[in-house]
Amino acid sequence: MSKAEQKVAVVTASDSGIGKASAIMLAEQGYDIGITWRSDEKGAQDTAERVRALGRRAEIQHLDLADPQEGGKALEALISKLGRIDALVNNAGTNDKSPFLETSFDSWRKVFTVDVDGAFICGQIAARHMVEQGEGGRIVNITSVHEHTPLPDSTAYTAAKHALGGLTKSMALSLMPHNILVNSVAPGAIATPMNDMSDDDARNVSIPEIPAGRPGDPREIASMVAWLCSEWASYTTGQSFVIDGGFTLANPQFYIQK
Repeated sequence: MSKAEQKVAVVTASDSGIGKASAIMLAEQGYDIGITWRSDEKGAQDTAERVRALGRRAEIQHLDLADPQEGGKALEALISKLGRIDALVNNAGTNDKSPFLETSFDSWRKVFTVDVDGAFICGQIAARHMVEQGEGGRIVNITSVHEHTPLPDSTAYTAAKHALGGLTKSMALSLMPHNILVNSVAPGAIATPMNDMSDDDARNVSIPEIPAGRPGDPREIASMVAWLCSEWASYTTGQSFVIDGGFTLANPQFYIQK
């Protein structure tokens, strides 16, 4: 991968997990990094320290997409601090585990507000800055393997991730004339705090139902994010990259429930 020259990437929810790994890997690639957090300021500070140790600039901003318009204002403030934006990684998301008949409208709206409305608002803000800058850009939406196959008893989450996949394709078509490339990365089971695991668990935890036999390492997702933000991904847009250890091939989820 070639180094970015004086370019800036913002990674939402980069205080831990996939977001943190993506921020660090993009810094290794040469990007200055905008870091956002909702509830773990200490984690965001740690990400910033690791970015700065690589010789790159890091700025931190609290951002909560439970109110996407307020979240958008926070993103604007972060971009203002950094002076520009060349890549956005929409990583912030939430889940609600409930089957269709038991999903309340409030729960449905909460998931869609963060996972879809938040990505829409942040993507539009970032894209407008990229258009104004006139140098193109990259947007990567972190969806889920459940962008492609349902997660049992998670109606809102499954629908939201499918919607985010559709939004990715629409953004890609609309923004191609501006040389802004938009793709999604669809992780399977990853060793993150959201899944009550640490990075080390990617090699120490067994998940026999998945062909790879283990959860993924956040850096295995981050490496795809970094590639999509590199010059070598300049012919790639509107795609969804599934990284799931073969999960969708075996599709074991309904058997796991038993």
